[in-house]
Amino acid sequence: MSVFFDITHTTHYRYAQPVALGEHRVMFRPRGSHDLRVLATDMQVTPTPVDIRMIQDVYSNSVALVKPQSPALEFKVVSSFSVEHTGTRALDLPLNPDAETYPFAYSDEERIALSHYLAPYYDDPTGELFAWARQFVRNDGPTGTRQLLIEMTQFIRAAMRYQARFDEGVQSPYDTMRWESGTCRDFATLMIEAIRRLGYAARFVSGYLYTPWLDAGEGSQIVGAGATHAWLQVYLPGAGWLPFDPTNDLIGGTDLIRVGVARHASGASPVSGSWRGFPGDRLGMFVDVQVRKRTR
Repeated sequence: MSVFFDITHTTHYRYAQPVALGEHRVMFRPRGSHDLRVLATDMQVTPTPVDIRMIQDVYSNSVALVKPQSPALEFKVVSSFSVEHTGTRALDLPLNPDAETYPFAYSDEERIALSHYLAPYYDDPTGELFAWARQFVRNDGPTGTRQLLIEMTQFIRAAMRYQARFDEGVQSPYDTMRWESGTCRDFATLMIEAIRRLGYAARFVSGYLYTPWLDAGEGSQIVGAGATHAWLQVYLPGAGWLPFDPTNDLIGGTDLIRVGVARHASGASPVSGSWRGFPGDRLGMFVDVQVRKRTR
């Protein structure tokens, strides 16, 4: 059954005096496929841009290259979308028979296509990350390929503390393990790097999170609302790319609305660009994401 969402994503940079704005790379548009269809889009930019070019990046993400008028006191992007989501069946899609238990092997063709998602991004000179990942491999019998991922997702959600951080970038998986805390992008990065060392192909996903309590006006244990969200996808033979959100223990479904995918978080930033001025000129950045489910 289809679910329809209306999404508004606002990012607003403010400056103390007019600064020179360079080209900005904006990745807000949901990434459509058989389970997610983009029905309508709109983007408003302040100041009025000199030029906007829509491209697909190396990961086939939809990216707007925005050249704002300059100098300016602000740079603001408000994007609105309507999408239809039929949901991702991450828990019951059948795997290839030879991929049902861990370890498994990708075909030669799959390994070529997945090579940059199989290769770890971070070094692991002491084997600390590999040892952490190995705790999810059973010693008393077969390890289910998908069950290992489910248990790692649940462990991160239960054992680690979500701590919002508005600085750009992502902390290393080693810091996340030691501090047992982080943001959604930190938890996704930890799990990606851990399962890559076990032989899984995984990629970072940025996007939007639907939180029903916003519509109902109630509290919730779901974290990540009001901003962009991050999780990961894992490629399993026979089932394809499946989503896992260790921040909220969400696996598949319709609440995760993907926008960009990349090998590492740095390749899926919602907004990036340049400006020239004095360091103290930047007054701050405001981000607001609203995801509403249609009632009819």
